[in-house]
Amino acid sequence: MEHCLPRYLSILGVVLSLVALLPAGGAWAQGSGPGVRGARAAALGNASVAIGGDVWSMGNNVAGLGEVQRPTVGFYGENRYFSTALNVAALNLALPLGRQPAATAGAPAVMPGAEGGSDAPAPRPWARHGVVGLEAQRFGGQLYNETRVGLGYGYRFGQISLGARVDVLQVSIEGLGSRRVAMGTLGGQIEVLPRKLSFGAALYNISQTKLASYQDERVPTILKAGLAYRPGTQVLLLVEAEKDVERDANFKVGLEYRPVPVLAARLGLASLTEQASAGIGVQAGAFQIDYAAAFQQALGFSQHLSISKAWGGKQ
Repeated sequence: MEHCLPRYLSILGVVLSLVALLPAGGAWAQGSGPGVRGARAAALGNASVAIGGDVWSMGNNVAGLGEVQRPTVGFYGENRYFSTALNVAALNLALPLGRQPAATAGAPAVMPGAEGGSDAPAPRPWARHGVVGLEAQRFGGQLYNETRVGLGYGYRFGQISLGARVDVLQVSIEGLGSRRVAMGTLGGQIEVLPRKLSFGAALYNISQTKLASYQDERVPTILKAGLAYRPGTQVLLLVEAEKDVERDANFKVGLEYRPVPVLAARLGLASLTEQASAGIGVQAGAFQIDYAAAFQQALGFSQHLSISKAWGGKQ
């Protein structure tokens, strides 16, 4: 495929230019970047680096996997600007390792992010040996597509969570073949004020993996950092900054309101992408269902849907 690299990158540039048309591209364009995981994150403007405890932490901040307490599987689908060439689909799995104290084994599940429903802190037993995450994701259509398979691990101890993941990313162009590379991501979270204020940070593609030798084409290296603040049990406020080493910073804010623990309404804004988003989340037994819609003035609407299911008692 080496002799096709100039043409390969020319087509890649055209595809990414279409995706990143106007300021709406930025960090929301796939472009071998981390993308979005879960409709909850999408509704919050993708200000998700400081939240954890669900299967989508595998992509948003792998450190958040350490808060998952039950085996969970989830499917995420995204349709961007009504174009099938920009579809995203992901299948995620989170598996806690090690049993928790028997006193909490039968505790009822709550919607991710809805913990702390009473003034008295309840015990939160994390998986003794951490949580393993698996992900399979595909972006694009027949002409151009990206496929990734990821393996991650998150561990929670005290008020700190740490995580790491390794991805194999394949970029394919019809008629020209494909390139396959590996990369690593690190994440961390700390509960600064228990149940009130959390800080999270993640570094995607720490190795600055090269995609092609021609013009030193590399997978984006992206740093994210943000805060999650709970002024009360029903409200979650999020702020986040995201910086691609080759782009301007993207500032994101999100608001989540829970009138009851099993229902959530969400809003989000992102500066670089000039995109507004909104969505809802519903917990139905062991199922968590989230929907989000995002609007960008120049390009139109994107839709996001994620469904996850947890099973068994807490491990």
